[in-house]
Amino acid sequence: MITSTDARVATVTVTVRYFAGAKAAAGTRSEAVTVPHGATVADLITALAADHGDALTRVLGAASFLLDETAVHDRTTVLADGATVDVLPPFAGG
Repeated sequence: MITSTDARVATVTVTVRYFAGAKAAAGTRSEAVTVPHGATVADLITALAADHGDALTRVLGAASFLLDETAVHDRTTVLADGATVDVLPPFAGG
């Protein structure tokens, strides 16, 4: 319950989808993550690492990211409410 003394902080909720080794490290295929309004992709990565521990932290360090199906080249990109962020660990193949 929110009272008149509670600080109201604007937030946005994004869907994070994990693939391959990221899914194994996070222990889930996807999750909704709430971050403060104005949070960036870098802020989200920091929050995910804090929430999921060392295994996902290692994956995040090598992963690439899509924001609403577009490659993230600038991790200072601000997240919009309802955005989808895909975590893509390095893939091997040929």
